[in-house]
Amino acid sequence: MSVGEMGKTWSVKREENKGTAVSVGNGGVVVDVSPSASPLNYNYAATEDQLHDDPNVGLFFKKNDLQQGNKMKLHFTKTSNAATFLPRSAAGKIPFSAVKLPQILSRFSLSPDSKEARVMKKTLEECEAPAIMGEEKLCATSLESMVDFSVSQLGKNVKAISTEGGRKNEVPQKYVISRSKSMLGKDGKAVVCHKQSYAYAVFYCHKTQNTEVYEVSLVGADDGAKVKAVAVCHKDTSAWNPNHLAFQVLKVKPGTVPVCHFLPDDHVVWVN
Repeated sequence: MSVGEMGKTWSVKREENKGTAVSVGNGGVVVDVSPSASPLNYNYAATEDQLHDDPNVGLFFKKNDLQQGNKMKLHFTKTSNAATFLPRSAAGKIPFSAVKLPQILSRFSLSPDSKEARVMKKTLEECEAPAIMGEEKLCATSLESMVDFSVSQLGKNVKAISTEGGRKNEVPQKYVISRSKSMLGKDGKAVVCHKQSYAYAVFYCHKTQNTEVYEVSLVGADDGAKVKAVAVCHKDTSAWNPNHLAFQVLKVKPGTVPVCHFLPDDHVVWVN
C-alpha cells in the first residue's frame, strides 16, 4: 500500500503535502466547535438537539433501502473541520490524555473556559473510553499511526475510500441510488476512521465485526448533483447504546436489524 493509492478519495493526502501542523486563523488555533457528541459513536445516546436539528439524522437507513432506483432524502455537505495532521514525530511529543488537558490547552494558547477546550476534552474522553464488545479501536493522531493501525487489522494490502461530492451549505434533497457496490475483500474486514474535533487532525479508528461497506452512486433528484458516498452497514448492533440516534430515527431496537449510515467526506474507510 502506498499513500498515493488514495488518489482523490481522501483529503488527508493533500493535507500531508501542505506541511502545515495546525490550522490557524484569526490569530489562533481553529477547532471545529460543532456538537461533539458524534452520531457515529455507538456508545452515546441521542440528545434532543440531535433528534430535531442534526442534519446527520438522514445518514441512517436500513439495509433494504440500499437498492438501485430507491430515493433517499440526504444532506451531504463539505466538511468545516479543517484541522490537519501533525507528523508522528511531532504528535508524539504532545500529551494526548484528558488528565493532561491543561498542558495541551496551554501549548495551543487556548482558554480552559473556551468552547474549543470543552470540545477537545470530549474528544479525549471518547478516545479513552472502553471499546464496545467486538471492537478494536485507536485514536490516530498522525497519518502514520492511522496507516499502521489499519495495516495491523487488515494486512498490508489496503486502500482508503471516502465520500466524494456534496456542496457547502446544501439543503437536504432527494437522491436516487444509481449503483451500489460492495467494497469488502474476501475476509470481509474494514477499518472505519471518523474525524474528531481537535486542535490538529485526530481520527477515531475502529474495526468492528459483522460490518459491510458499500460505495453508493447517488444523483440529486432536483439538481442532478452527483455524490459517490461510502455507506457502512452494521449487522450486529446489540452492544450499542439502546438510545443511540440510529434507533431513534429508524424506530428499531438494538440487535434486531442491520443499521446502515453514510459517512461524511472527512471520514475514511480502509478496506483490503
